[in-house]
Amino acid sequence: MTVKDLIDSRLFELANEGEYLQSEITEPFCCDLLSIAMGKAPEGGAWVTVMANLNTLAVASLTDTACIILAHGVHFDEATQAKAAAEGITVFTTDMPVFDAALAVWKKLQV
Repeated sequence: MTVKDLIDSRLFELANEGEYLQSEITEPFCCDLLSIAMGKAPEGGAWVTVMANLNTLAVASLTDTACIILAHGVHFDEATQAKAAAEGITVFTTDMPVFDAALAVWKKLQV
């Protein structure tokens, strides 16, 4: 499944359409501690988190995360949203809890 496929599924609200829509999503990844995510996030992961700040974007870029999914109704502030757009990072939002959002991605990957 690609990032574009996840967008087309309408499973989550699209907050920012990034540049790398053909990136393959390898697996969901849940983590809210940025230092752990920096060392453990898988390349191509769909990162599900509630951490909505500039550092989240930096870690996503550093780890080649396919997309960010902000769970529990969390949204980036205006400046962080603008930075996501400038960096070409795809960002979704959802009211789902972190686990449920990750499970939904995992289920899509099994099809």
